[in-house]
Amino acid sequence: MNTADQYLKAIYLAQKSEDGPAATGRVAELLDVSPASANEMIGKLEARGLADHEKYKGVSLTDDGIVRARDALQNYCIIERFLVEVLDVEEFRAEAKTLESVIDETVAERLDTIIDREPACPDCFDPEADVCALLEVEYPETAD
Repeated sequence: MNTADQYLKAIYLAQKSEDGPAATGRVAELLDVSPASANEMIGKLEARGLADHEKYKGVSLTDDGIVRARDALQNYCIIERFLVEVLDVEEFRAEAKTLESVIDETVAERLDTIIDREPACPDCFDPEADVCALLEVEYPETAD
């Protein structure tokens, strides 16, 4: 998956949680980039016909952008599930974020044959928890 797909995924998740256009700042926050970087990539996505950006209102994905975002999110879920269910990787979130930019759709499809992915994917993804909601993992308790 390339950087554009990571942005599409972030915009898609932000749109879902905000129930409307995604704020550029929220997209930047999800990707841990500066708002200026987010604006630049959003402009590129708009030029490709994948997003519509209205200043002060936010960014929305076009139909083509939604399809690509859902594909990217599904690949990400496959990577997460493979890391947890097959490899038992404890720090699966960080590893999945690293791998998502280098694992293409073909490899994700092959990983998918190994895991028992639910048909609900990618709607299974919980943007608040930043993880597939179907994963049964224990979260470490945080100190207050």
